[in-house]
Amino acid sequence: MKILIADDHRLVIEAVKAKLSELEPGIEFVLAMSVDELLAGATDDLDLALIDLNMPGADGQAHIDQIRQRHPAVPVIVLSGYEDPAIMRSALERGVLGFIPKAYSPDVMLSAVRLVLAGGVYVPPMMLTAVPPGIVAGMAQQAGTEALARGAGGGGNGGSGTQTLEHLRNVLTERQVEVLQLLSQGKPNKLIGRSLGISEGTVKIHLAAIFRALNVRNRTEAVVAAQALTEAQQA
Repeated sequence: MKILIADDHRLVIEAVKAKLSELEPGIEFVLAMSVDELLAGATDDLDLALIDLNMPGADGQAHIDQIRQRHPAVPVIVLSGYEDPAIMRSALERGVLGFIPKAYSPDVMLSAVRLVLAGGVYVPPMMLTAVPPGIVAGMAQQAGTEALARGAGGGGNGGSGTQTLEHLRNVLTERQVEVLQLLSQGKPNKLIGRSLGISEGTVKIHLAAIFRALNVRNRTEAVVAAQALTEAQQA
């Protein structure tokens, strides 16, 4: 696993690095203390990027936009001293998958990171109480967490399976469809990556997007859901 940590305080970087080391052995860390170092160190093979808002060279959240534009498949979490719900909302609307206030405990940060790596979005509890639920749901959808079943099954009548399959084709890239096909054949991440000529970390990123699109939690549920959608279309 490869994780980028961008913050202008060395103590913060080292503390975050130490806590994230609990995720799994042998994590490769890329460290940045300015926007220039962030842009130079960010690559497509990152499994995760934790980025501070206030850094030398930062212009508001423009550096977040740059990372999202240059490396759209890399999950981004904002780690910030800000606790303003409006700033949190702005970050989530940019497509980041989490906003962690620095006032939170290391264990909360680790849980939030695990959630994002599993394909979820971490929204701070203080934001949930400050913003109407409908707005939060809209931001989650924009960040890539829309549940297909929610969008296509509102009526609860026949034909929703076809709509969901249509939507699935719209939200998944061709490469993600290929990953899903290989996943359905029971191939592990390493073999999927080898078959498609991509890294295992990139496979995990594609799987996270697939899980979000299918509104499932794991590989088994993804295969079952994909098969159900195919059968619904053929029926």
